[in-house]
Amino acid sequence: MLRFIVQRLLVTALVIAVTSMVAFSLVHLTGDPAAAMAGENAAPEDVEAIRRTYGFDRPIWEQYLTWVGRFLAGDFGRSHYLKLGVGEVLAEHMPVTATLGVLALAFALGLSIPLGVAAALRPNTIVDRVALWIAVAGQALPSFLFALGLIYVFGVLLRWLPVSGDATWQHFILPSVALGYYATPAIMRLTRSGMMEALQSDHVRTARAFGLSRWRVVVRHGLRHAIIPVVSLAAVQLGFMLGGSIVIETVFSLKGLGYLAWQSIQRADIEVIQAILLVIAATYAVLTLLADILNAALDPRIRIG
Repeated sequence: MLRFIVQRLLVTALVIAVTSMVAFSLVHLTGDPAAAMAGENAAPEDVEAIRRTYGFDRPIWEQYLTWVGRFLAGDFGRSHYLKLGVGEVLAEHMPVTATLGVLALAFALGLSIPLGVAAALRPNTIVDRVALWIAVAGQALPSFLFALGLIYVFGVLLRWLPVSGDATWQHFILPSVALGYYATPAIMRLTRSGMMEALQSDHVRTARAFGLSRWRVVVRHGLRHAIIPVVSLAAVQLGFMLGGSIVIETVFSLKGLGYLAWQSIQRADIEVIQAILLVIAATYAVLTLLADILNAALDPRIRIG
């Protein structure tokens, strides 16, 4: 197990290193960052002053190594627009996105796993068709349109829940449902196929032959094996939610990382954009690492292989 964890740690470190290169390069490949920060009507001497101040006049490899060194030391740079440290800005917005992502994943798992199990236990029945219909609707319906529908029904018509801001936990209910519903189809289909395969396996038939209860056979011997690929998919979906929540955050006026990224792009706030890209990518890689370790603990064949 230790060897497996070390191998995965090395792979994760490599992924983060490559991602940092991409995140740093993308900002520079889109044009002159000094001109973007100075604005359209800036004088040439002002652009040149910004270029010298932020080190854009140095070779690109030297800028990258300096940026990585500062990042590893905990110095994320300084926002030229907000006049604050990037770390301080991220710390202000990250809890909102993290809370939204965790709640959205909890909603997706809480809805999709029971639906997948129910569909697998009753294939080609009305239960199966309803579960598949919910999955198809979740994939076909744009997240922003679903979010607007939730706002209209629960915020405007019924007035049950707030529709903007992040002051209380009630403010996160509708955004979490809107964001989590998009991840429901993939998790539900994977759970359904995994359960159907597990229920037809030899160890499940043996458990039934020993007279174990249906609930124990389904949960302990069926779901335990079917849930393994779901763990990996859940980690991927959480990373996607953290990085792709900009639409939902905008619709519900949540000031998370997605909202911050959108504002930073409009302001050409280079240091903030680079930090957001790297933080989200690193979080995604770490979540995948944790999913691999959890899968290896659940199924020893993974770490042996």
